[in-house]
Amino acid sequence: QVQLVESGGGLVQAGGSLRLSCAATGRTFSAEAMGWFRQAPGKERDRVATIYWSGSSNYVDSVKGRFTISRVNAKKTVYLDMNSLKPEDTAVYYCAAGRLGLDLRVGTDAAYWGQGTQVTVSS
Repeated sequence: QVQLVESGGGLVQAGGSLRLSCAATGRTFSAEAMGWFRQAPGKERDRVATIYWSGSSNYVDSVKGRFTISRVNAKKTVYLDMNSLKPEDTAVYYCAAGRLGLDLRVGTDAAYWGQGTQVTVSS
């Protein structure tokens, strides 16, 4: 059974940092894109960052220069390092594994989702 398990969320003050982790069980995703999405209360789930099998990555404009996505295929783990956090970063963050061949820029490209981890940034 395939599962994505997130950890690392929490409460942090504005300007602080957090590291989110996403561990895959059941199989590896070394060939697929992996990514992070987030959903704030009353809003849609939006992409934050994606990383590809090659190691290349891309980000939504609002987090560029502050967030870094990385992956360690041997550990079947994807990370999201978040720095200079802002109150508007507050959301539930979800890890996603893309369908093979898709670039995971939208939620419908995802084959699997994690359960989500809450990130709250206080002002």
